[in-house]
Amino acid sequence: MNGPTDIQSQSLSAQIYQRLKYELMSARLRPGDRLKIRDLAQSLGTSETPVREALLQLVRDGALEMKPGYYIRVRRLTLHEYMELREIRLLLEPHAAVRALPHIDDAFIADLEQRHASLIKAEQDKDYPTALLANYEFHFSVYRRSGMPQLIEVLERLWVQTGPLLNLLYPYGHPTYDGPHQHLNVIAALRARDETALAEAFRADLVEGGRSFVSYLESTDEGAPVG
Repeated sequence: MNGPTDIQSQSLSAQIYQRLKYELMSARLRPGDRLKIRDLAQSLGTSETPVREALLQLVRDGALEMKPGYYIRVRRLTLHEYMELREIRLLLEPHAAVRALPHIDDAFIADLEQRHASLIKAEQDKDYPTALLANYEFHFSVYRRSGMPQLIEVLERLWVQTGPLLNLLYPYGHPTYDGPHQHLNVIAALRARDETALAEAFRADLVEGGRSFVSYLESTDEGAPVG
């Protein structure tokens, strides 16, 4: 039976895991970034054990990779891996948005407009880390309203792998749209309570908004790590 010390260690490990997962999903970490257990422990003011446990969990999640000698770094997805994850996202993210619709009110929509405005301003200012963070928060603020924690856990597992790769979005694959920004279509669909339009806006944001990004990835060696 685990004693109090083990429980405390597990709790701390879980906190570190959630913090690192957030940094990966929101593109705060880049492909190839090395994560040193000792340095992280010192910066967090904790022992190395919970840090090691958190990192090993992220290795199991497919977000990090471990080389001989506990050399841990952010994993680099290949084009094939990215496209497979995108295919799954195209199925699940619109569903999460539709399930969120009954739980979304005008105040939430106003907040979502502000998140989108922050994204656009950051793009104009070439403040790409802020733009990537705003995009992450725009999407997940909707998904988390679905009230489906198991679905959110799956989506986080997808984003924890793809998030770091989005550091290549700017300037190599800047999102472009044939008409209005798809985030505006998301907001309009939420206001109209239109499930079909909402699902399509999220699908189109990933496909239409991501076409330049995919073209950039296609220009790299598909069989080699991207980055």
